[in-house]
Amino acid sequence: MITVVPRLLSVVLILVVLTPRSEWSSSNISPELGVVADGAGQGMQWCIADEQTAVDVLQVALDWACGAGGANCSMIQPNKPCYFPNTVKDHASYAFNSYWQKHKHQGGTCYFNAAAMVTDLNPSHDACQFESLP
Repeated sequence: MITVVPRLLSVVLILVVLTPRSEWSSSNISPELGVVADGAGQGMQWCIADEQTAVDVLQVALDWACGAGGANCSMIQPNKPCYFPNTVKDHASYAFNSYWQKHKHQGGTCYFNAAAMVTDLNPSHDACQFESLP
């Protein structure tokens, strides 16, 4: 029994190393981003607010994204398609995504002091469309 365990671990390690990267999507884990698309969004990704983040932390990050970060926050203003739901989390998600889509190819991240995360589930709703660039 003791000699079987190391052999079994060796086989598992070999299978993990030899598994094509395209099959990693079922676990939603990627060494580069932490999250990979599962194919449902055809490889598209969005940056959204982490639901576990406190509202005051989200507000600080939202203010930065819409200010110094240069996110396009015009769509989360009153009478615009993404104003509702009128919550800090929803507005932060829109702003975080706007910033990330604009800056991700120049080194911008979806971090916001651990207030955000990447998802492959499109957060768009009704007339509010979240941008996603390759």
